[in-house]
This record gives sequence, C-alpha cells and structure tokens, in this order.
Amino acid sequence: MLPFIPEPLRIDNVRTKDGAGLDVLRADLVHPVISGNKWFKLRYYLEELQEQRRRHIITFGGAYSNHIIATAAAAHALGLRCTGLIRGERPPVLSPTLIHAQQLGMQLHFLSREVYKEKEVPAALRSEDMYVIPEGGYGAKGAAGAGTMLSGNTRIYSHICCATGTGTMMAGLQNAAAPGQEIIGISVLKNNHDLENEVRQLLHRPHQPVTLLHQYAGKGYGRHTPELLAFMNEWYEQTGIPGDFVYTGKLFFAVNELLRQGFFPTGSKILLIHSGGLQGNASLTKGTLIFGDY
Repeated sequence: MLPFIPEPLRIDNVRTKDGAGLDVLRADLVHPVISGNKWFKLRYYLEELQEQRRRHIITFGGAYSNHIIATAAAAHALGLRCTGLIRGERPPVLSPTLIHAQQLGMQLHFLSREVYKEKEVPAALRSEDMYVIPEGGYGAKGAAGAGTMLSGNTRIYSHICCATGTGTMMAGLQNAAAPGQEIIGISVLKNNHDLENEVRQLLHRPHQPVTLLHQYAGKGYGRHTPELLAFMNEWYEQTGIPGDFVYTGKLFFAVNELLRQGFFPTGSKILLIHSGGLQGNASLTKGTLIFGDY
C-alpha cells in the first residue's frame, strides 16, 4: 500500500479577522501530491484493485483535477499503469496538473465533452487488467474512505464544513458524523443543483437533511475573482493556512461570511475540512498569492 498516513489528522485552531474561533482539519498535510481528501477517497478503491490483482487504473477528470494528479501519484507509488480520460479536446498547451500527471507516468486520453459525459472507457483501452475509478472517486468506496477523515477527536464539533464538488466527501462525512453534528457543503460548481441528489445517493440514510450552500461558487468551477484571491491572501496572513481558489478558498470565504451573518447558533463549535488541492493554484500568475510559488 501507500506510505502510512497518520490518523487522526492534525487540527489547527485559528481566529478570523473578526475574532471568531474556528478549527481546521489539516488533511492537506498528509502527502505532498496525494493531498487532502484525495488519499481518503482513493484508499478503498486501491485496496480492492490490489485484492483483485489489477494492474491498470483508468479514471476520469478535467485538466486541473486534483483527483487526476492524486491517482497518477498513487499509481506511480504502487508501480501500476494509469490512464486518465480527460474532459475536452487536447489543448495546445497542457495544464500544470496534466504535465505533472504525465511525469508520474499517467497516459492521457482526451475525450470530447459529449463523449466524456457518458463516462465510458473507450473500447481500445478496455482489458481484463483494468480497474476503473470514477471521476473524483465518486461512489460508495470513495464516500466510505472520506468518512475515515473523521475520528474520535472530531466528535466535539456541532458543525463540519467542507467544499463540495462531486459530493463524495460530503456524503462520507455525513455517514460518519456523530449524532447531532451538521455537515455543511459549500458547492464550488455554479448552479449545480443536481448535487444534492448525488450526495443522497451515497448516504446510508438518503432521506436525512442535506445542507448545501450554492451562493459561494462565484463565477463557477475553477474560476476566481479578485475578491476571492484577495481574501485568500488575507486568510493566510491571519491563519497561516493556505487555500486554493477551486475548493478551499471558497470554503474559507463562505464560512467567514456565514460567521459575519450570524448563520451559526451561539456556542457552535465549527470544524473546516482542508481538502488539499493546492496544486490548482499553479495556473495563477506568479506573485498572485503571498504563499507557495504562485
């Protein structure tokens, strides 16, 4: 298996500019590439493929996908073949994410957006040796793995907040939450109102309440505004915790706004899940952010 990743994860206490206290689960520190929630969503898929003695991982993702780079790194560590089915036509210049994935040995196979929607492996790539991992690790195994991010030391929180793309991590957290804990998902995709259904499909109790907030997606997935980037720098100055503009930057911004609006009841104890993904910042012009090489 992959190198041991310590659990329970580190939790940092921080204070916002307005003095509000928050705790941050630092899943971003578990591995330099297989960062944040990615290892946890992959862990049971990787366990199964090893049990089945498969040697070729095939998965799906976009040009800046954290899942793509994490899967490439995991396959490299395990000595496995790996193919990424990438959404969209091959661009003239590959994204930093895809360049890194290639360097780790991932073969890139580009699909038109229409074909990509079908989430089917092209016939030329199919074999008895292949093991398919869904986009973003979505599925029961991905959710179960994400649930292992929580442990005994997270049971004290009334609210656990996370950025939400496919809904896999949110569903896993909700399945693993202690009685009375509320999981709040901050959608990073604009107007993605199918997301609630995607989360519910992975819940052990599909009729339980699902709290998803859509108003903090900004311009949409993988897009940023000057306000968001300025906030990310300010947040880092206040807390020393870096974020990315695709996921965690929007999470930190959203929770900061919710605190200012009095969204959380008095006495709430809030935990934010830092789901990693800092590699997404590599597409920014150098000097945009005051942390990292961005």
